[in-house]
Amino acid sequence: MSYIIDRRLNGKNKSMVNRQRFLRRYRHHIKRAVSDAVNKRSIMDMERGEKISIPTRDLNEPTFNSGQGGQRHRIFPGNKSFQEGDRLPRPQGEDGGGSGSGNASNQGEGVDDFSFFISKEEFLDYVFEDLALPNMVKKSLTAMDETAYRRAGFKSFGTPNNLSVIRSMRSAHARRIALSASSRRKLKEYRAELEEEENKEALIQDPEKLNFLRQEIQRLQDKIQRIPFIDTIDIKYRNLVKQPIPSSKAVMFCIMDVSGSMTQQIKDMAKRFYILLYLFLERNYEKIEVVFIRHHTSAKEVDEEEFFYSRETGGTIVSSALELMDEIVRARYPSSEWNVYAAQASDGDNWDDDSPRCAEILRNRIMPLVQYFSYIEITPNAHQALWYAYENIKDTFPVSFAMEQITGPEDIYPVFRDLFSREMSQEAV
Repeated sequence: MSYIIDRRLNGKNKSMVNRQRFLRRYRHHIKRAVSDAVNKRSIMDMERGEKISIPTRDLNEPTFNSGQGGQRHRIFPGNKSFQEGDRLPRPQGEDGGGSGSGNASNQGEGVDDFSFFISKEEFLDYVFEDLALPNMVKKSLTAMDETAYRRAGFKSFGTPNNLSVIRSMRSAHARRIALSASSRRKLKEYRAELEEEENKEALIQDPEKLNFLRQEIQRLQDKIQRIPFIDTIDIKYRNLVKQPIPSSKAVMFCIMDVSGSMTQQIKDMAKRFYILLYLFLERNYEKIEVVFIRHHTSAKEVDEEEFFYSRETGGTIVSSALELMDEIVRARYPSSEWNVYAAQASDGDNWDDDSPRCAEILRNRIMPLVQYFSYIEITPNAHQALWYAYENIKDTFPVSFAMEQITGPEDIYPVFRDLFSREMSQEAV
């Protein structure tokens, strides 16, 4: 009798295999619901699960039924309302259509949509599916202290947890075959001679030869039996050696305009974009640094808490943030060793003489150092001065520079996916 013990970590009253199959089957419904949820959530509510509803009509299984068979003649009355191919409306109740809409009625019936809940991890999986940092390439692998254990054959000594039972038994079996090969060959010959001699008639059998053959057969069998089943030289251990892990070093600069022209609504949309970006980087890249820069008339590097929640404001000089980024990159993140990325969010309003300077800094100092620079203009109206100044940058660097406009909260997630789509990305291998 065999026993199968399933030790998979399933939740209470849940089957992980069936759940994953269900999620794959209704993937398009879930992705649409997740996309809608991202645009509706508040700043502090991005990292939790989501309730998903699937129309009941999409849950029906296709079935095959046996027809009545044979040739049948049927006569249907004509009508003046419908033609071939028209779809008949669903029968309604007296005052409503069921499924949670309409007024109370004592007639009609309906079926509610099927609803279920996806966890935080599943929600983020759908949010960041098919996203990657563009143009990720391997830079320098020097000064990498990360190592991993790799298998490098077998050895005759080691710790018990590295014992290879299969390789040890294989070695023992090979040793027994090698040591007993000649004895087994002779044993086979003696048994053949003994059988031949015993098949002779009793008058012509040689008793001395029979006795000799039986003694030799017994001696060879005892000799083979004395070979130990397993010896110390058979024990094999997995040989694990340390090897450095080649990994790409990457840094993301988050540059946010907090000047007086940025209304609270625009700031909230910028923060939601950066929260998406931060969760994406934190979830998909273990070894990536994030540098937060806030600016108005002056720029400064801040931590995560101050970047998202500080109320400091002022005038608008965007070039101060770009100059600070250039200084930090050259001082701490040389482009020969780091993949440098930047995401800048602003309403596009800038000091009149500063926009051309921003374009000059980008073209001559920053773009040669970065793998990808994305500019997000958050404004419900026409483009501002900074957008027009950056248009020439886009023409000069069509692959490594991208511009998008966000007019409302519903644009945040689509713009984010456009900027970091895996289709336009090349990751390090």
